[in-house]
Parts: sequence; C-alpha cells; structure tokens
Amino acid sequence: MDAGGGPLLPDSVLYEIFLYLDHVDVLSAGLVCRQWHAVARDEFLWKELFYRYYRISREVPRHPAAVSWYDEFQRLYDTIPCVEVQALKEHNDQVLHLSFSHSGCLFASCSKDCTVKIWSNELDISLQHSSNMRPYNWSYTQFSQFNSDDSLLLVSGVFVGPHNSSSGEIAVISMENFTLLSRVRNKPYDVFGCWLNETNLISGNLHRIGRITSCSVLWLNNAFQGIESENVNVVKRLFKIQNLNASTIRTVMVADCSRYDSPDLLLDYEEQLAASSTCPVFDLGSDSEEEEAKPKQMPEPAVQEFLDDGGVTAEDGLQQFFDDIMEGRVRPAMTETELETKVAELFVRNRTKPPELNLLSTDSNSKTKYLIFTTGCLTYSPHQIGIKRILPHQMTTAGPVLGEERRSDEFFDSLDHVIDIHGHIIGMGLSPDHRYLYVNSRAWPRDCVISDPMQPPPIAEEIDLHVFDLKTMKEVKRALRAHRAYTPNEECFFIFLDVSRDFVASGAEDRHGYIWDRHYNICLAKLQHDNVVNSVAFSPVEQELLLTASDDTTIKVWRSPRTVRIQQARKPRPRKLLFSWLMNQRS
Repeated sequence: MDAGGGPLLPDSVLYEIFLYLDHVDVLSAGLVCRQWHAVARDEFLWKELFYRYYRISREVPRHPAAVSWYDEFQRLYDTIPCVEVQALKEHNDQVLHLSFSHSGCLFASCSKDCTVKIWSNELDISLQHSSNMRPYNWSYTQFSQFNSDDSLLLVSGVFVGPHNSSSGEIAVISMENFTLLSRVRNKPYDVFGCWLNETNLISGNLHRIGRITSCSVLWLNNAFQGIESENVNVVKRLFKIQNLNASTIRTVMVADCSRYDSPDLLLDYEEQLAASSTCPVFDLGSDSEEEEAKPKQMPEPAVQEFLDDGGVTAEDGLQQFFDDIMEGRVRPAMTETELETKVAELFVRNRTKPPELNLLSTDSNSKTKYLIFTTGCLTYSPHQIGIKRILPHQMTTAGPVLGEERRSDEFFDSLDHVIDIHGHIIGMGLSPDHRYLYVNSRAWPRDCVISDPMQPPPIAEEIDLHVFDLKTMKEVKRALRAHRAYTPNEECFFIFLDVSRDFVASGAEDRHGYIWDRHYNICLAKLQHDNVVNSVAFSPVEQELLLTASDDTTIKVWRSPRTVRIQQARKPRPRKLLFSWLMNQRS
C-alpha cells in the first residue's frame, strides 16, 4: 500500500501476476494482506489454476455439485484416499478380493491362504473373525459379498472335487455368529456368484455339449439350506444359455433398475441421446464412428424363421446343411471346430426363448433387475457383456423349477442385450446407484480375425476402463487409462475395481492401485504395493477411505489428507513432562 493507505497495484495487475504462480504460491501470497487475499480467492483465477494443474480439457464443465472453482480444486487435492495409514498382514498368501458391508462397519477379505477374514472398520482396523475353508476341500477363497441387510456373507471359492478336478463352490456365512449356513456348487468357479435379494443367491453350472459347445445354467438358491446334502438344496433355474466357440458365462452381478432415475452423478456433459431399442448389440472395435452409430439390423425376436437361410426353418436348414456336406457342396472345407459351431447355431435357432422386446423401456418404479455377466461368441476369453432382465416373478425360489412361460421346445434363453468389448474383460463394477457399469478390458488388435476359438488374439498391456450407461445401453465418455497388466490370455486373471459416488478405483499388475475422478476422467492417485494389486474397495459410507489387496499378502488402508489431518487433531498429545515427573517421584 502507499502512504495514503491505498493499494500500490490494482487488482487486475495482481491477477495477471498470480496467473504465473502455482496454487501453493497463490495461497501463500493470499496471506500478505486483505487485497492479496481477495485476489488469491478470485473464481476466474482458480478456474485457470484448476484446468492447468489437473490438465483437463476446457470443454469439460465443472462438477455439477461444486459451488466454486476453489472448493473443487481443494476437493480433488485434499479428499482423495492416497495416504497409507495402516497395513494389515494377517493373511499369509496372496489377497484376492475385498468387500465392504453396506453399513461400512465391516469388510471381508479372501485369499489364496483359503481363509475369509472379517474385519471391524474402526479408526484402527482390527480382525474380528477368520474362517478356514480347507476342511471343505477348498483350494482358496476368491470373492465375497454381503447381502443387503449385512446379515449374511456370500463367499466364493475354488473347490477340489474327485480326481483333483477343480470347480467352484459358494458358502453362506451368518454374520451373527459366523456359522456356515449353506454350500452351493458353482461351475465354472469364476462365475463367482452374487446376491439377488436378502435371502437368495445366484450360482452357475456348466454342461458340455461338444468340444467347444456348452450350456450355462444360472440357478437361484435359497441361502438357508443343508450343508451336507446336495439333495435338500432349494433351487430354481433362472436361465439356460448356449455357449459357442468354447465361451462360458462368468462374473455374474445384479443391477437394480429402479435406482436409475436418481443417479448420484450424471456422466453426460451434453444432452443425452434418445435411447434406441433397435440396437441390441454394439461393437467397441468398429473402425469408424459412423459405423458405430448405425443400428445393426437384427431379426424380430418373435420371428421363428431366419431369412439368411433362404427363408427355411432352422430344422430344414440343419437338414439342408447336412445334405450339402454329404454331397460335397460345402466349400471351402470346414474344420471340425467350424462344423460344430455351425451345427450348434442351426440347432439352437428354434429352441431358444425370444429376448425381451424392449430392454430400454423398463419402468423406473418397477422391481425389475438386470443380470449382468461376461460371455463371448468367438473364443474362450470373455469379450462380451451379456444382460438379461430378471422379472419380479423370477426373484423367488417358489414356482416351477424350470421356470414359467417356457414351451417344451424352448431349451435355451436368449440374451436381451450384448455389448461387444473387442478385448479380454478382466474386471467389472457397478456405480453405487447402479446406473453405470465400469469394465476393465485389455484390447485386441484392431483388425484381428479369430479363426480358432482356442487361439484368441494377443491382448494389450494397457488396461482400458470403459463406462456404460445401463439406462441407455451406450458407452459414455472415453475409456480411462493408466493401469497395466502383463499376463497372456491363458493366464489372465480378474482385477477387481470399485466405484464410489465421485471416484473409481482399480488394481493392476504394475504393483499399483489407481484412482480416477468419474466426472473429469482423470487419474488422481497411484497407490504403491510390492506386487500385483488384485482388488480395491471404497467404504460405502465414506469415499475418503479405500482398501487395496495385493499378491504381497497385505491389505493397505488409505485415507485422504483431509481425514488424516482431522484424525491427528483429535488424538490427545502425550504429556511427556508430567509422565517424566511421575517416574522421578517413584524412583
């Protein structure tokens, strides 16, 4: 200020000077005087600092819940769970999965040491219970999920059967006294299983039809059934789906459609495109945006005759195909694998229940849910996401075992919607409002051709994190990137991700966990481990708390810088002088 008390520099000049500073220096300069403080809090200044520091495109608007650019800068800088506060080392082998209870008071961990451990989520996390599954012939535990009222825990693992054959099994554990309530077979083991409601869970089974053709059956199971005898299981068949080219259904999860109209965060920056029911399949591997935009014409679900075989029925087409083979009219010569796939396709056409006519017209007030799973049609590696509507009458084990409204010749159920990822899917997770599906995948080469289903294309080391709007069945935003994986197709394993209100996190094979902001699509933090990070989990009630699980046998607890400061301020300081005085008096 000059001698008269007025400012030496006008605000506009200070503003231009502050633009050359970083955010730390701007905050320091704001402590000089009232004028500098006012300029240092200018909204236009913090808007410039925000876009420059976080390297965000200026086409991206501010978060809809933000009240100022200064506060938004502080949110991304200060509320990310990136400070390690605790390392849990009670497991003695690779830790594969983490899951929180809905209340956030408990969480479970699964490991190659064949235990599932229940932890109490307090200021200092402590082990509450550990269940060893080896007495039930399990090799290891791989997945867990609490039911909606946190009274039961679903635990999925790999089961060793006769002659050392591997399959899967699901166990249900009571959270009241940690007793084992039931066990359900689950094949293949990477179906994992999931809860449909408080007392019913979904498991899978696989039946081989040919060398590369099979049938996946998804079962609805009662959580309260006998442990020792398979004969007393209370089950109901949900869906029976044919698998071609060595593919199988894996990684099942349930999305609640009734929550779509009240999302925590809308990810579209512009007005959302009208939902189209004429595009049940879309391909992320298309070469052009125009090709992706064109709806692929599919036959009406109710049509029982397929015009691509000259207007003949599937039975006539199958007979004609065999006649062509016998008379040498099939050119070029088909391999055994191609022949099996062609016969399976022709056989299933008139033996499949039609899909739901309009998946996108779900009443938001209904109790309809989606069953979501990975599948495929070209090779054994999961490269498609299948979606099947679960109707209200299917959500109970009551009623006919084989399901309702099924004719005797309808052996299989068709999928209501298919998303082609054009790569190997290695992880999936739902947003808390169940509006968005996040998918980890490793891409195939753009123009690859799969001639042998047992030889899938090579996969990229870079992991793409895709985002799909389950209300419109469209991909939104560009894929998130930063994390990497290195194992080839035949050794590829699941890397679990998790989504909170504002953030999404994922593990990776590069010894880090990663956190992105859902709105801005930017990577905010890398969380260090000594080996592969297999799973991450946000607290459902406090997104500033994150857990990571690794092959290094540890679970790390991460909190935000803001939370750490608050907790440290609450801790009483030790009174060293008084303690020393008391010790001297005793001596």
